[in-house]
Amino acid sequence: MNKLLQILLPLLFCATVASATKIKGRVYDKQSGEVLVGATVVLENKGKATTTGLDGSFEIKGLEPGKATIRISYLTYRTIRQEITILKEDNERFKFYMESASTDLNEVVVRSTTGGSNDRDARRIEQNATQIMNIVSGKAIEVSPDLTVANVMQRVSGVSIERNSNGDGQFAIIRGMDKRYNYTLVNGVKLPSPDNKYRYVPLDLFPSDLLDRLEVHKSLTPNLEGDAIGGVTNMVMKSAPDHFQVNANIATGYNQLFFDRNFTSYNSSGIRDKSPYELNGRNYNATQADFTKGTLDYTSKKPAPNVVGSMSIGQRFLDGRLGVILAGSYQNTYRGSNSTFYNSSNTGTDKYAVITSKSYREYSEQQKRLGLHGKIDYVFDKNNKISLYNAYFNLQNQQLRDALGTTYNGVYDPTNGNAELTYTTRSRLTKQQIYNSTLHGDHKFFDDKFKVQWSAVYSSARNEVPDNTTISLNGIEQNFVDKRTSLVNTSPVQRRWERNTDEDKAGYLDLTYNIFKGTNTTDRLDVVVGGLYRDKQRSSFYNNYTLAPLAADANKQYGVDFQNYTQLNLVVTNPTGAVANPLTYDASEKTSAGYGMFKYNTDKWDITAGARVEHTNQGYNLLFPAGETKPNGSQIYTDVLPSAIVKYRFTDKTQLHASYYRALNRPGFYEIVPSKIVNEEYQERGNPNLKRALADNYDLRYEIFPGASEQLLVGVFYKNIKDPIEYTFQADATRGQDIYYSPGNFGTAKNYGAEIDYTKFFNKVGIRANYTYTHSSITTPKTSRRINPTTGDIEAFLVNQTRPLYGQSNHIANFALLYKDTKKGWDAQIAGAYTGERINTVSQFLDNDLWQKGFIQMDISAEKRFAKSFSVFIKANNVLNTPAKFFIKGTNPANDKIKEDLVKNNQTLIRADYYGQSYLLGLRYKFN
Repeated sequence: MNKLLQILLPLLFCATVASATKIKGRVYDKQSGEVLVGATVVLENKGKATTTGLDGSFEIKGLEPGKATIRISYLTYRTIRQEITILKEDNERFKFYMESASTDLNEVVVRSTTGGSNDRDARRIEQNATQIMNIVSGKAIEVSPDLTVANVMQRVSGVSIERNSNGDGQFAIIRGMDKRYNYTLVNGVKLPSPDNKYRYVPLDLFPSDLLDRLEVHKSLTPNLEGDAIGGVTNMVMKSAPDHFQVNANIATGYNQLFFDRNFTSYNSSGIRDKSPYELNGRNYNATQADFTKGTLDYTSKKPAPNVVGSMSIGQRFLDGRLGVILAGSYQNTYRGSNSTFYNSSNTGTDKYAVITSKSYREYSEQQKRLGLHGKIDYVFDKNNKISLYNAYFNLQNQQLRDALGTTYNGVYDPTNGNAELTYTTRSRLTKQQIYNSTLHGDHKFFDDKFKVQWSAVYSSARNEVPDNTTISLNGIEQNFVDKRTSLVNTSPVQRRWERNTDEDKAGYLDLTYNIFKGTNTTDRLDVVVGGLYRDKQRSSFYNNYTLAPLAADANKQYGVDFQNYTQLNLVVTNPTGAVANPLTYDASEKTSAGYGMFKYNTDKWDITAGARVEHTNQGYNLLFPAGETKPNGSQIYTDVLPSAIVKYRFTDKTQLHASYYRALNRPGFYEIVPSKIVNEEYQERGNPNLKRALADNYDLRYEIFPGASEQLLVGVFYKNIKDPIEYTFQADATRGQDIYYSPGNFGTAKNYGAEIDYTKFFNKVGIRANYTYTHSSITTPKTSRRINPTTGDIEAFLVNQTRPLYGQSNHIANFALLYKDTKKGWDAQIAGAYTGERINTVSQFLDNDLWQKGFIQMDISAEKRFAKSFSVFIKANNVLNTPAKFFIKGTNPANDKIKEDLVKNNQTLIRADYYGQSYLLGLRYKFN
């Protein structure tokens, strides 16, 4: 009997609890009808309370039927207190509508909304936007695992990222269109690039915690600059809040890579920003004393912990007329990778490349990332507003790459552990910075019938790589024991200075006239005209020195005659420096544009159409020509870029969005300068005959916005690109034995696909998912070889091959599982991003393109709020330690002699990079 009671009593207790009465309901914004997330719901005198979930719903259990008083409160809304009747059942009927408590200040409307910093506002901006776009809100960025804008970009549908040598995201590929087909804005103003070769901006330069929201525009209107065949990244920075706010965070962490090995570095304190040529004149003969030994002075130890922090302070003054915000972010992180690279060569009539050597590389990188921005705005009255925005971004990357090369020649004997080796160490300090200052005005006249917007902009971008030092030693492996021997025979030590600066001065003007203002109709017709003028100036400098031992010292042995590289006695073999290089040049680009468009809006229809005209005058001048046929040159052209966007609203939450626009892609300065530079794996050369690309772009998207932060977007797109620009390996026009990696135009390319983007919340749990299918094709000439039946000699011939565009993946997907409990202060997510295989390098030879293997990146973040203002957060990146692997789709039987796991599924592994996991633990403070 006792045992029976022990079994039955728990069951009876559970049944009693299960039968207890509960109530369910939702809380909405009365004006917009959207659900409110995080509202506090209290049953007075019942001792019960909860908060609304991600879908605006709440649930309170364990109640008795009868009368009760419910109180609902939410920041910036009027509190609701209401009598309700709790029934024995059917208590899922409760709906509450809250009213905003905001008021106007002396006719100066200053809303407390954060303008896209939360998910609800971000979805509304997407819904109301003329362009087809996707937005990541500032709140979503804050609680995500991502520290830079580049890494945030991978969460957007249709976007994949290209990573740098330490595994961090660096560039965005939008809808299969390489980074060259996109541009970057800050607060709607285009930024110049600090990159030494291209005009696209490295997105790892920007700390993500300075953003109010991140916008990705996938279609253009005539008032947007026309060089975005792929899309536009717009970073909307934080603005002044309507009351005093302080947001701050600090965090520390470590990279798993350096639990397993040491961090190798060098002394950069003595690096001179200018080369001996710049310091002493063109005729100066440099000696070893002119070069610091710090770049050859290596240390190997565990790195200090990473440190990340940011702070923003903002408020409005003078009854809301004056807004001020100052914000800054600093990140000091230690990253790296372990990489294995297999060099290959196409010989004879073999279809696929033969592996000739291997290079195992360990990268150690210290990144110091600084972002500062400040904005002041003043509202004179409801018709006149002016703002001044300043931003400074700086990224300093101190990298050491230690490489061990193995040559697969006759000496190579993996069974007995014998091989010829090469030790190569490169110490490189890269300093990149962007500065932007924008003075902007908004003015309204004639009772809002006429509007004027203008901007005066100054921007600069700078890239410096001073005293980039590489040293190479011979080595040998005997009986599985490796050792260094002597310096390599040719060019054992290289010292290189590179620098480029872009300076932009621009003016923007937009005029809007409302045709129907003052009439009885509710329709709206705006006629908009405007334009811009930009003067871009670039200077580029390149200087290289080669150092070698005296003939008597050429065979000195490491470990015997010298113990470290700082003890070497070297002479400069080119004492005046190789400054007479085509990479030292001046260039300019003057862009003038004008546009006209109309915007027609009714209850059901939004129609925007017009055209933009852009005139480009781009040119260069080599300061030290070295026999080039075109030591200076220019490209002058004018393009007419029509566009039209139509949006039809079926309901207030469902609409169809269609778009057409024409866009162009201009060559970068480096790409048209007829320079030649010898890199480590290949030679590069510019192409002064390179033309711009033009594309017609079509979009159709069905959009549903069922809740405050929910959405379902289903779309298709098509791009037809004339004269697309791609890099390929090409033979020299006069010396066929010289092969260069150069840009060229290749006929017509096509790119089409489909996207689906879904966000749904279930009380405390949410799902964000997107998937994009992309297919592209381009036809380029490739080299193949055959035996001439008459002469018996091997001859090369060209074959046209159709392939995907560089960087385009057929399949891209994101999935994030979200958890939010506002009552207990929890925010957490698991985020995964899948990028399908894509071409990484276009080969000169038929069927030998280098592909990157498809991969999954998994990241985790969580935050727990304590009290009112403090919270603790963790971020973990690359938790699966996903490598980047690159391969050729085919294999040569000659590679079987290499006793390594290179050949699998008829693919030959060429490169594999491992980055390790990154962990971060931090504290956040908010006062508002």
